[in-house]
Amino acid sequence: MERRRIGTTSLEVPVFGFGAAHLGELYRLVPEEESRATLEAAWAGGVRLYDTAPWYGRGLSEHRLGGFLRTRPRGEFQVVTKVGRTLRRPRDPETFDRSPWLGGLSFDVRWDYSRDGILRSYEGALQRLALPRVDALVIHDLDAGFHAPEDLRRHRRDLEASGIAALEELKGAGDIGAFGMGFNTTEALEAVGAGLPLDFALVAMPYTLLDQSGAAAMEREPDRSAIIGAPFASGILVTGSGEGATYAYGAAAPEVQERVRGIERVCKAHGVALPAAALQFVLAHPRVAATIPGAARPGEVEANLGHLRAPIPAGFWSDLKGEGLIERDAPTP
Repeated sequence: MERRRIGTTSLEVPVFGFGAAHLGELYRLVPEEESRATLEAAWAGGVRLYDTAPWYGRGLSEHRLGGFLRTRPRGEFQVVTKVGRTLRRPRDPETFDRSPWLGGLSFDVRWDYSRDGILRSYEGALQRLALPRVDALVIHDLDAGFHAPEDLRRHRRDLEASGIAALEELKGAGDIGAFGMGFNTTEALEAVGAGLPLDFALVAMPYTLLDQSGAAAMEREPDRSAIIGAPFASGILVTGSGEGATYAYGAAAPEVQERVRGIERVCKAHGVALPAAALQFVLAHPRVAATIPGAARPGEVEANLGHLRAPIPAGFWSDLKGEGLIERDAPTP
């Protein structure tokens, strides 16, 4: 599988990875045997880049991923996890509310972007993963969607005062190869990420086949790569339009549904699968190093790998641009 360099670091990653958020049981319970079979399918398909976080299932995703990867040769895979939250025992585990996770584990969250919080989060992740090191760390969910304004300002001050220095020390010591920051909105990508010494941006929603609004911010930092975390826009670009379609982690609005129907018409005319277009589109941007779609069933991993390699005619992309369904200057395969 093609590999691309992260920023100006020496870390190179495969262009296609596995997002392990679904193993934390956000939308449905995932039996242990199904979780294991999904990871087995990813490995058998050649996937060697894995993304997780303490938040996913309140530790469950890291446990499941680590339980699988610790049996594989450490030099054959790369792992990315996240910092900004630490996990701790809740006051009453028996009545603890695990929401928004349907399953997951009974651990409470403490937000902390300071040096101490970054290092605690990192060390806790290593233990849950049962691995002595990870390849990259991501500053997680430092945006207005998760914090009240005053809390956001405080966490940003903590990050700038000591959290970034902790990440730079880990990188300088060779404990990690790179560090980045996650962004769920174009506004956060433009405002929160500006000026920080990040090696990469983990971009969730602002750069997909449906929305290229984050492109300018991605291109503004010449030494920063991007990893696309939600190439299917949290659902609708794999399921297609219709009842129950999800976008940006909620029900897809009528205008989103209409835009997807337009893309679907062009897909049908060229014999292109919508998920294939979604995956290959984001990887065409020169700043994008990788994409990490999620999966919770073996068949989903296998389908994603097939879409990654499916042939798409050049006329498909020109028709999307001609109909105003993607930006005219958007890079395409």
